[in-house]
Amino acid sequence: MKKKMSSSLLKEMGELSVNNQTGERTKSFLLVDENEILQVEDEGSFVERLGTTGEEAVKVLSIFGNTGDGKSHTLNATFFEGREVFPTSESQDSCTVGVWAAFDPSLSLIVLDTEGLLGATAKQSQRLRLLLKVLAVSDVVIYRTRAERLHNDLFRFLGNASQAYLKHFTGELRAMSDRCGLEVPLSSLGPAVVIFHETSNTKLLGSDSRAPGGAERLLQKRFHELGLSTEAFNSVEYVGTRTIAPPTDFSGFLQAVRRRARNTSTRSPRPPAIVYSALKALSMRFNGEITDDRIPTSSFFPDEYFSCSDVCLSCGARCKNSMNHLKDNIPHLAGGRCRYSHQYNNKVLICRMCYERGLEVTVVPKTSASTDSQWFGLANYAWSGYVLECPNCGIIYRSRQYWTGNQDPERTVVRPEIKHVWFGNEAFLNDNSNGAQRVLDSVNCMIQSVTEYSTGPTKAVTSWLTDQVAPAYWTPNSQITECHQCKKAFEEGERRHHCRSCGEGFCDLCSAKSMPVPERGWGNTAVRVCNICFRTGKELEATRDGKGLLARRITEVAQSTLDVMTSAVEYPLGFVKDAARPEYWVPDHKLVKCHGCEKPFTPTTAKHHCRACGQGFCGQCSPEVRPVPSRGWDHPVRVCLDCSKKKGEL
Repeated sequence: MKKKMSSSLLKEMGELSVNNQTGERTKSFLLVDENEILQVEDEGSFVERLGTTGEEAVKVLSIFGNTGDGKSHTLNATFFEGREVFPTSESQDSCTVGVWAAFDPSLSLIVLDTEGLLGATAKQSQRLRLLLKVLAVSDVVIYRTRAERLHNDLFRFLGNASQAYLKHFTGELRAMSDRCGLEVPLSSLGPAVVIFHETSNTKLLGSDSRAPGGAERLLQKRFHELGLSTEAFNSVEYVGTRTIAPPTDFSGFLQAVRRRARNTSTRSPRPPAIVYSALKALSMRFNGEITDDRIPTSSFFPDEYFSCSDVCLSCGARCKNSMNHLKDNIPHLAGGRCRYSHQYNNKVLICRMCYERGLEVTVVPKTSASTDSQWFGLANYAWSGYVLECPNCGIIYRSRQYWTGNQDPERTVVRPEIKHVWFGNEAFLNDNSNGAQRVLDSVNCMIQSVTEYSTGPTKAVTSWLTDQVAPAYWTPNSQITECHQCKKAFEEGERRHHCRSCGEGFCDLCSAKSMPVPERGWGNTAVRVCNICFRTGKELEATRDGKGLLARRITEVAQSTLDVMTSAVEYPLGFVKDAARPEYWVPDHKLVKCHGCEKPFTPTTAKHHCRACGQGFCGQCSPEVRPVPSRGWDHPVRVCLDCSKKKGEL
C-alpha cells in the first residue's frame, strides 16, 4: 500500500523513478501533456531528465494501443530490469495521460509511453495528432494489442498513420534539419513497426505456416483488403505470444526490439538533443485547437489535423498547406476556383499582353499614372477617367479615353481572375485600402473651402468622389437593373438606393427604413436599410469592408456639403482624415508617442503616418519621401527613417 501511494504521489509530481541494480535512478517524466504542450523547457533539461550525458547516440521506441491493453506494463516488464518505471493502475481510469519518457541505458533507447486509444477524453483530435508526432520521431513503433484476433482498428490506425506521415511529415522532416540547425539530417523514412499480439485461446497469426514470414504476409494481405498501405514504414513485423496462464512471456518481444534497436541500415542513432529538437519543431508546426465538426471520422488522422485551418472568406474553401505555413512565407493555397463576392471585391486584373508572354502581372485601377504629377493626374482623371498601368507595358487603358465607344478593358487589355480571400490578406485590395487617403492628399486644399467651386466643377468632384469610394460589398450601380425586393425595373434617371446592411440595390419604397449598422462600420447612427434587413435585424460579420465604407462616408458628407453650400465653409477635415485612413495605418487616437524617438505627442504636435509601415511619427522621424507602390502610392510620399533606408522598392 505504501508503494502504491508513493507511485501515485510521484506521478502527480510529473516524475516516477526507481533504482536499478547499479544504484542509478531510472526516471520516467511527463514529456508532452494532453494539450500537446512540451513539459521540458530545452535540450539540456531533456538530457538531464533522461539521465544521460547527452553525447551517447540513442534511438527512440514508442508504444501505441488501446487503453487497458497493458502498454505501460509491457514496457516495465521488457525494459528497466523489470521495474515499474512507467505508472500502472488497477482502477478503471487511464493511468497514462499525454506522453511519458524514460531512458533504458542497456539498449540506448529513449522509451515513450503514450495515452491509450479508445479512452475517454474530451480532446480526441488533439490526442491522435500528438500520437502521430510521437510516431514521427520514433525509430521503433510498438503496437500492443491483447485480443484473440487482430481487429480492423489496428490496421486502420497504422494505415492512416502511414498515409498522414507521407503527406504531412516527410517534407517537414526533410526541411527540419536546415530550419532548426540540426547537424545530423533527419531521415524521411518512417520507423520500423512491431505488432505485439497476445492471445489466450486462439492460435497466433501465421502459426499454421511453416515458411518464415508467414505472419507478415498475412498482415499485408489484411492491409490490402482494407485498401490501406504501410508504405511509410521501413518494415512491419509480427511478434505473438500466447498466455494460457500468467505471467506473459516477453522474451520473443524483447528479442525483436533488440534486433530493431541494433539495426542501423535504415535509421542511425542520434544524440538525444536532436530527438528533442525534432519533437519541438513538429509541436510548433502542428498545434492549435481542432474544433471543426465537419472533420470526417473515417480516418484516424484526417488532413484537418495537420493542415491550415483558414478558409477562403468568399467561397469557404479550406487552405491545403500545412499548419503555420505563413511562418515560412508560404502563402495560402486552396484547390478549385473561387467565386466573386462584392463584399470582398476579389477580382483581380491581369495584363493580357504580359500573360501571353508567360508573366502574371496584376494591374489595379488608379486615379493617375505613375509618371503623372499629383495635380496633373487629378485633372487627367476628371477628364479621362481611371487608369490601368502595367509596369512592363505602361498605360494600357483609360476609362474615358474617347467621348463614346470606350471598350470594356476585360475584353481587350486585361484578363480577369477571381482570387481566394484569406483573413489578413489584402493583396488585391491595395488600391481600395488607401484610395480615400490619396483623394485627400490630392485635394486637401480644395475641401477646406468650397467658395471657389463653380457649379460644373462641384458636380464633377462630387461625381468623382461618389464613383471612387463606394464600399466593396455594395453591388455596383451598373449591375442594378431592378429593385432587389419588388423586382421593379429602374427607369432611366431613377435613383438607386443601397442598403447599408446587405449592400443590394433597392427602390425608394423598399429602402425607406433606417437603423444603426455598426457591424458594417457605420457606427451607431441610423442609416438607410432595406425593409428586409430592417425586419430581420440582420447582423453581418465584421470584415474588411471598413475601408470602402469609410470612404463612402466621406463622400456622403462631401456630397451634402457641396450640394447645399454656396459660400465658404470650414469642412470637418479631422473627420475626413480619420474616415479616409487606410486600414494598415494606426488610428490617430492610439498614437500617444512617436514610434521612432518615442517622444510623447502633445495636443499641438503633428502626427504623421509613414505610408509604408503605417506607424505614427513626429516630423523629425518622418522627413523622407519615397514612392510606395506596394501600398498603392506611385508618387513620392512621406515615409519614416527606417523605411526610407530599406533597399529596393517599398
